Amino acid sequence: MPLTSADYSAIWLTLKLASLTTVILLLIGTPIALWLSRTRSWLRGPIGAVVALPLVLPPTVIGFYLLLALGPNGWIGQLTQTLGLGTLTFSFTGLVIGSVIYSMPFVVQPLQNAFAAIGRRPLEVAATLRAGPWDTFFSVILPLARPGFITAAILGFAHTVGEFGVVLMIGGNIPDKTRVVSVQIYDHVEALEYAQAHWLAAAMLVFSFVVLLALYTSRRTRTAWS
Repeated sequence: MPLTSADYSAIWLTLKLASLTTVILLLIGTPIALWLSRTRSWLRGPIGAVVALPLVLPPTVIGFYLLLALGPNGWIGQLTQTLGLGTLTFSFTGLVIGSVIYSMPFVVQPLQNAFAAIGRRPLEVAATLRAGPWDTFFSVILPLARPGFITAAILGFAHTVGEFGVVLMIGGNIPDKTRVVSVQIYDHVEALEYAQAHWLAAAMLVFSFVVLLALYTSRRTRTAWS
């Protein structure tokens, strides 16, 4: 049985969500990872633990508290209503916020490891050449940490594609607005439409395999060249 228009809509929304989430995570995760890899502050432990919380917390727990915070009685929800933006629950923006929080460790941790592996020597050499912070980042840190950025982008994108609990709690199940692939599969199973569920589930399986294959192949290639 071929995919329906609702299936294609869910696929498009999922790819859109994963792409936007990955870009946002790379932008905000880079300074966090850089700070975690360099600082000796006592805050390093607590902040690192907060970043890693989605690795151990059930997605429904994260989704529940985000639902409270973004809802009409939550502090974020009250702020957005005061600004005339309404509430962010059951909206694509809410999905993005939840996805950024839920996938953050999958981006921050590879970047943190990549920055830590650079060491201090290249930065000291850049300092002796009077390179400024931005010049050092773009000319030294960014090229040396490129494998970490590739890994972080792949894992962040793939993890967002596979979300279920968080997006269901925050976004619900609104066609063309918050219904992503994982929720669409759930709907097919609930409706006993196993053939259509197989099509989408198989597509997710193939996608996950290709992503992991690309990740491990790139790692093996980099190891061979190093």
